[in-house]
Formats: sequence, C-alpha cells, structure tokens
Amino acid sequence: MPRYMDIAAELKRRISEGELLPGAKVPSVRKLAAEWGVATATAAKALAAVSQEGLIHAEPRSGFVVTGTKNVRTPKWSRQHDLTRDRLVRAAIEIADAEGLTAVSMRSVTARLGVATMAPYRHVKGKDELVLLMADAAFGERGYPTKGPTDWRPRLELAARTFWSLFKRHPWLAQLGTITRPLPLPNLTAHSEWMLVPLAALGLSAAEMLDITVLIFSYTQGIAIHLEREQQAFSSSGMSDEDWLDSTEGAIQAITAMGRFPTFTKMITALNVDGYDLILDDLFEQGLRALLDGLAIRFADRENQGHG
Repeated sequence: MPRYMDIAAELKRRISEGELLPGAKVPSVRKLAAEWGVATATAAKALAAVSQEGLIHAEPRSGFVVTGTKNVRTPKWSRQHDLTRDRLVRAAIEIADAEGLTAVSMRSVTARLGVATMAPYRHVKGKDELVLLMADAAFGERGYPTKGPTDWRPRLELAARTFWSLFKRHPWLAQLGTITRPLPLPNLTAHSEWMLVPLAALGLSAAEMLDITVLIFSYTQGIAIHLEREQQAFSSSGMSDEDWLDSTEGAIQAITAMGRFPTFTKMITALNVDGYDLILDDLFEQGLRALLDGLAIRFADRENQGHG
C-alpha cells in the first residue's frame, strides 16, 4: 500500500473514533510529514485523499478541519415541485462559496437540493446561465445609501470597498468576466451607476467615465482574484502559507546567494528579522488610496486647464 494511503487511513480512523471531532483542526502537512517520516508531498496527497471523501475540508489560512456531521448540509428543498430559480441560484452560490466555482455543476446543485437531475433545466438552460444568475444575485447583495456622498472621491471609495466586501464574501466572483468582456448584469450596472453620477458632474466625456469605472472595478477585482487562488492553492497542495514559505526557503536562499540582487537580498534579510504578513485588506486600501490620489491630480490639472 502506498505510504500516503497509510496516513489517510490513520486520519480516517481518528475521525471515525472521535479522536478528531467535527471542527477540529487536522495536523498540517509539515506535522504529518514529520510524524510519518515522509516528504511533504506525500503528506499533502494523504490530506487530499481524505478531503475527497468529504471527511475534512480546507479553510484558507487555517488548514484542514474535520467536516463531521455538524458541517454536512441537508437539502432544504427535497421536493422537486418546491424548486425555484432563486433556490437553485442560492444553492449554487453556497457550493461556490465553500468549494470554488469549479465545484458548481448541474449535478452538484441537484445533489445539494435533493431533486431530480433534470429539474433545474425548467429554470435555467445550463451552467453558463446559472453562473450569470449567481453573479447577478451576488452583486445585488450590497447596495448604496439613498442619500450618500455627492463628491467623486467618497463615492468611488464606497464603490471600491463595496466591491471588495462582495469579493471577500464570494471569492469566486472575482474570477468572472474580463475588462474586454464585461458581464451584462443589472445588479453590476447599479454599481456603475453609483460611480458615474459624480463623474458626469465633473464634465468628463463618456469614454473618460467608462475608463474610470473600469479602473476602479478591475483594480479591486485584481486584488480579489488572489482570495480564491489562495484557497485553491491550499486545497490542491494541503500546504498553509507557513508550510509553503518553509518549502521555498532553500530556493530563496539560493537566489540571494547569487549576489546579483543586492537590494532584494537586503529586503529579504530585513523581513526575516522584522517579520512580514501580507494582508490583502491592507494592500487593497493602500492601492485604492494611491489610485484615487492619482485621479485627484488628474482632475485638478483638468480644472487648471479650464476643462472643469
């Protein structure tokens, strides 16, 4: 029997006999590798095997935890005639939030709802339409105050932070659409409308207004893309951020030892002493501030030139 299967069997025994209770954190890749005297890749493969059976699931930055009966969702709508488009969309969003967009299929949604395989096709044509409905529903979860700020900067700030909060709630949402192929969704258009009002008041052209709204959205989306990528990386490798950094330590040392990158080496040396945590919330705020500061300079120049 392959070594990873031995590790997987032991983990399953601990879960079945109650040594690892629902919600309990499973030993990390590094700990399993040390305990069993195997490579981290072997330990990661064992965790992946147990995860595929649904006994454990990955939680970003936390590691694998035991699923158990308390985390198993029972279908809320077991009768086919109770199925509605809204329930179909909500079930698909739940799957995407928990497991990523790739886990969403017509079969996985029907399994969650406990309905016949063909039942969803009374409401949607297929997965592509379902994903668009999911996105529209997700973008519609957060709106704006009726009496909000009128100046361009606080309006754009609120729009960007609203997008950020939605992407954090639904990491898969940032994976959809491109700048050149925007999603034609009413609830996404509502966010654009909020940004366009103060830009129109500045006397900007249609092209300038569109450029700025796309810039705000795509900046936020660009940072948010890493939310799901981090989750996917963890799920596929079983390695936490700390495990991954440990695994790359030798490669980083080899690069700094080349002597070709003195500034990079000095930075890494300082970070090893002082420590550093990459916090996406902080990075988002820092980038947003720089982006809006740049727009402020642009608008000021425009007024000075008599175009305001």
